[in-house]
Amino acid sequence: MIDRRAGIDRRKWPRYAVNIDINWENAEGRHQGTMSDISVEGCFVLCSGNFENGDRIRVFLPVGEGMKIQFSGEVVNYVYEIGFALKFIDLGEAQRSFLEQFVSSLES
Repeated sequence: MIDRRAGIDRRKWPRYAVNIDINWENAEGRHQGTMSDISVEGCFVLCSGNFENGDRIRVFLPVGEGMKIQFSGEVVNYVYEIGFALKFIDLGEAQRSFLEQFVSSLES
């Protein structure tokens, strides 16, 4: 069996390690998880739950004082009882701008 984690990183954008408690939502309802990395194109959420490649999911990222920004995405990879990789889709200009600034702040 080939380890998909070994070898060349095929990602177009660099990702940055984070540890952010978030909520995520699918057709079954809202759930809790932890965002473990993020880039301007997607993120990885540590959690348990029912999801498959292609599922549409909304992630709610806290930005302070009870405020959250919602991002929609599609599951592009998942590991049972560990979590899923989400590719952001249908981002508005404000969402993309926030992501770019947020990720830029993690570079240092």
